[in-house]
Amino acid sequence: MVPGTPAPGDVWAALHSVRRSGPLVHNITNYVAMDLSANVLLAAGASPAMVHARDEAAEFAGIAGALVVNIGTLSPEWVAAMLDAATVARDRGIPWVLDPVAVGATSYRTRTASDLLALRPAVIRGNASEILALAGAAGRGKGVDSTDSSSDAVDAAGELATKTGAVVAVTGEIDVVTDGRRSVQVAGGHPLMARVTAMGCAASAVTGAFAAVVDDLFLATAAALAVLGLAGARAAVDAPGPGTLRWRLLDELHMLDEATVLEGTRIS
Repeated sequence: MVPGTPAPGDVWAALHSVRRSGPLVHNITNYVAMDLSANVLLAAGASPAMVHARDEAAEFAGIAGALVVNIGTLSPEWVAAMLDAATVARDRGIPWVLDPVAVGATSYRTRTASDLLALRPAVIRGNASEILALAGAAGRGKGVDSTDSSSDAVDAAGELATKTGAVVAVTGEIDVVTDGRRSVQVAGGHPLMARVTAMGCAASAVTGAFAAVVDDLFLATAAALAVLGLAGARAAVDAPGPGTLRWRLLDELHMLDEATVLEGTRIS
């Protein structure tokens, strides 16, 4: 194993820390993602809060273990709340995750992502097209969907990580995680997961939970994606369609034990 590559034991220790600590994860996320993100966090052992009103977003960010900002359904008030909360998280050293949904699709969305990026997220998680767009390259995104593969965005992810100081995760058939110095591939999941809306948003939420309890954010991000991918792969076994996979995912995430994580983690 390459030095610095998270081992299966590291992944289990991270998940155990989430379950033991039950970190409060503040999500400013989109309407489509709220339900799945909250339930995935609960299944992983964290405590979700879906707080987006500007009157309380900044204050709430200050008491959370982590903040997750998802730009899926934007409005001026929500953008202001995102910026306020991210400012507090940055200033207080609270890890925060940026999910730049469909960045590059419109000028408003791209400008909002750029403004948030300036507030130095600890982790950036997106599909390949989103990471390419955020890094200034020309992706082939189709709204929130990616028509680029994670391998297409490896160089852009590394450059973005080096420029921003964030850990960058490119999720897809094979996930890529980099901090600009270290880089790993995380295998897992199942193609059927792409048929469940907000699955990527849920990955960002879970990453927030792991970032709240693991100081090494590179490890935290890789571990979060490994755990969610493992749960998704197990949920897809004999699942006739995406509806079944969705509820099975929550069960599998809740039931993951040490032996399963040690055997099923695939990070290289």
